[in-house]
Amino acid sequence: MPVNQIIDKRNKDIKIYINGSFFDRDDAKISVFDSGFLLGDGIWEGIRLVDNNWVFLDEHLHRLYEGCKAIDIDICLSKDDIKKAILETQKINNMNDSAHARLMITRGDKIKPFQQPSLSDGINFVIIMEHSEEESINDGINLITVPQVRGLPMSQDPKLNSHSKLNCILACIQANKSGGDEALMLDPYGFVNTTNSCNFFIVKNKEVWTSTGDYCMNGITRLKVIELCKNNGITVHEKNFSLVDVYSAQESFISGTLGSLTQVLTIDGREIGNKKDGWPITENLRSLYKELIHV
Repeated sequence: MPVNQIIDKRNKDIKIYINGSFFDRDDAKISVFDSGFLLGDGIWEGIRLVDNNWVFLDEHLHRLYEGCKAIDIDICLSKDDIKKAILETQKINNMNDSAHARLMITRGDKIKPFQQPSLSDGINFVIIMEHSEEESINDGINLITVPQVRGLPMSQDPKLNSHSKLNCILACIQANKSGGDEALMLDPYGFVNTTNSCNFFIVKNKEVWTSTGDYCMNGITRLKVIELCKNNGITVHEKNFSLVDVYSAQESFISGTLGSLTQVLTIDGREIGNKKDGWPITENLRSLYKELIHV
């Protein structure tokens, strides 16, 4: 998602975890034969530290293992092993709150720079942990609908949090060049789906709508928002809807691990809601979500 451009100077001195060892930021290297570098062959997770607690860690690790299994990577590590590595990285970096970590597992170094998975040896496991305040943009963001679509499962399943993100990167470039902060992407049938990096919601007639989930990342924050709606008397629908529905929405927001819930101000130059009336349902959900992660 779009992030605050203020750079935290503390991140210059972070330690990076690579396969059980720690390296200074500038010395953290992997081989040019790494499968992730060569082919985008790997799975990653982003997790967030709040009040010395890694938010929804078990759900994130479950998704990490599911993704690796789906692309036939044998992690060779237990979930407890990964948790231990996270805590060691947290400790060596002296972090207790307002941090973000990216866990990356690739198929390992290749004997030759070819696609064949059998040419890979073992895995590479990397943790990049940074000081990072919640990076939702207070004034909201602007979305631009782009021609790039979220693909069908038989091409590259969009539910996978894989290292190969070129389709979403191209969508982001398209949106940026058109003056937007993020791209709004459609599914193969023209229904509104997701942004290039976050899940997408609208509010119409006091109801929360989001996509069916068939062509978007199975976002953990997305699932929590849906649960919060159901548990707090807010009608929520996972359904197909079009840009016509979006343009006439009273509110819109995106969700993600780092940014939580971020207000959408305009879509394709059309104002969504207005500051005078406020965004009551979004603000309510944002408060409920903050309560959830600060337990």
